[in-house]
Amino acid sequence: MTETNPLVIVLMGSASDWDIMKGTAETLAEFDIPHECRVLSAHRTPKHVATLVEGAEERGVRVIIAAAGGAAHLAGVVAAHTVLPVLGVPMHSALNGLDSLLSTVQMPAGIPVGTLAVGKAGAVNAALMAVAILGIERAELRDALRMYRKKQEEKILATRLP
Repeated sequence: MTETNPLVIVLMGSASDWDIMKGTAETLAEFDIPHECRVLSAHRTPKHVATLVEGAEERGVRVIIAAAGGAAHLAGVVAAHTVLPVLGVPMHSALNGLDSLLSTVQMPAGIPVGTLAVGKAGAVNAALMAVAILGIERAELRDALRMYRKKQEEKILATRLP
């Protein structure tokens, strides 16, 4: 989904990240959150990353989710260019995602990145965290998030083992 006035930007360093990051987009869509998904690289397209991020707040964006694998550090580069909340999703990589996790979570003091789990769980949870952040000022999103969690609870309670 590409919106002209997104509340959330979802960036990924490579198109190969889409298989995982579509979970972010699907979860945001489930909550009717306008969002924009883009492929931009911290290392191969740094000027484009900076331009997008530096203009995000003016466009009404409130949260940026950035995913990258290996030693790439898209979330950190994004955070260096904005004061908006940045959520990092480490991707699986040659070292099973450990390198991605460490490069995302090891931010120097002063430039925070909220780091989620490696892979699909992190992609979905980044969207849910964005909903919670947006919900600070939007009661309907807080209510929707409560309902989402209630449905999770009901599903688990309805589980029967053979």
